[in-house]
Amino acid sequence: MPPRAARKRCVRRSMALGIPLAVMAGLAAAGTASGSQTSVGHKEARITDVATLGDIPLAEFSNALLPGTVRDDRGVDLGGIGSDLYPADRKGEFWTVTDRGPNGQIKVDGKKRRTFPVPGFDPAIVKIRVSGDRLKVVSALPLTTSSGKPVTGLPNQEGRDETPYSFDARTPVSYDANGLDTEGIVRAADGSFWLVDEYGPSLIHVSARGKVLKRFVPQGLKLRGADYPVVEALPAILLQRKTNRGFEGLAQLPGGDLVMAVQSPLSLPDEDAGEASRTARLLRFSPKKQAVTAEYAYRFDAVDVVDPGEDDTSELKISSVVAVGRDRLLVQERTDKAARLQAVTLNGRADILGGKWDKATTRPSLEQLGDPAAAGVPVLGKRLVVDLGAVSGVPDKIEGVATVDGRTLALINDNDFGMTDGAEAFDKHGRLVDSGVETTVTYVRLPRKD
Repeated sequence: MPPRAARKRCVRRSMALGIPLAVMAGLAAAGTASGSQTSVGHKEARITDVATLGDIPLAEFSNALLPGTVRDDRGVDLGGIGSDLYPADRKGEFWTVTDRGPNGQIKVDGKKRRTFPVPGFDPAIVKIRVSGDRLKVVSALPLTTSSGKPVTGLPNQEGRDETPYSFDARTPVSYDANGLDTEGIVRAADGSFWLVDEYGPSLIHVSARGKVLKRFVPQGLKLRGADYPVVEALPAILLQRKTNRGFEGLAQLPGGDLVMAVQSPLSLPDEDAGEASRTARLLRFSPKKQAVTAEYAYRFDAVDVVDPGEDDTSELKISSVVAVGRDRLLVQERTDKAARLQAVTLNGRADILGGKWDKATTRPSLEQLGDPAAAGVPVLGKRLVVDLGAVSGVPDKIEGVATVDGRTLALINDNDFGMTDGAEAFDKHGRLVDSGVETTVTYVRLPRKD
């Protein structure tokens, strides 16, 4: 326990940053090595407010931003904005970002095909406001290329990304080098935005008006034909990301540095190793240097600890990282049905950037290690702040987390645009059979920490 004067300074600093005191309590306990997990009274956390997004036809939304983008939305409404949540300037307002748009999977001849029912959809930055029990769209920015064209949400490269198909999985759709599967979002002091993407995986700098200024990708990706600058500035080891599991979480530290989270363990040396692994990676990026400056090993809890009853380790994901102080984060571990927030402190001694774990030839790989710490890997320490799965009423598939006030978190879910997998997602007329899952922002009040 730190001295009383130090604790008071910590409290004053946390309130100035708008950091929940219960969160700070967890952070104060976070070390640099993994250890036993403790909870900050998660059974006492409770929901105080829930706001729901109404039905907005996707064609109406998209064509208002870029006319002619969507010819037929197949009955899909605006959704998928729950990829992340970042506080805006006014109380109750947040910046969000859509993912790549409506998509699903259908089996054809025993193999899954990735479908894009609305291939013209353009990912967008969406500002929302919590107004009572309703979510209102305040404004939206379409993501555009250097020449003002939509980026689309289509896969980039044949042979690396999933092959895109029509809504019924029968007709191939063209790849798009400009396409982005956007996930995390933060807003910089100059009004521009930073986003992360699953495909590259990549980090994208976007102007205050939505134009892609630069896309940072792994060394050796060799993405050709994009209508915006592409820079190979990220470690080549990221080329081993699992399909559809690139960058998902993004945080902005007080000094301006960014922290990116790979959603799942890398497929090193192969897919089976990645599926069985519980070790993911966080990377620190300096916008000033335009370079990655540190890399960290992050260890998931066992899948049945995160989601009791689940036994598939590959269901573990990081969907959100939130800066709550200098070098301090909340990291969300989740499955589609459960989520836990862990307090983590980034420590220079835990930096593995450029070492043997960044070499694809290292055996065993970082992902193959059953106990990385025992093998000498400086795994980031963590402490449990709240088990959201134990809070009654929290929706499934929480992907965005933000701080609201001294003890309140805002959570947003990804409703997948109301889509489900399988041929039954659309009726015989090619219209969506909506899942009924709505986009919501849920406020969770954390208990007071004595």
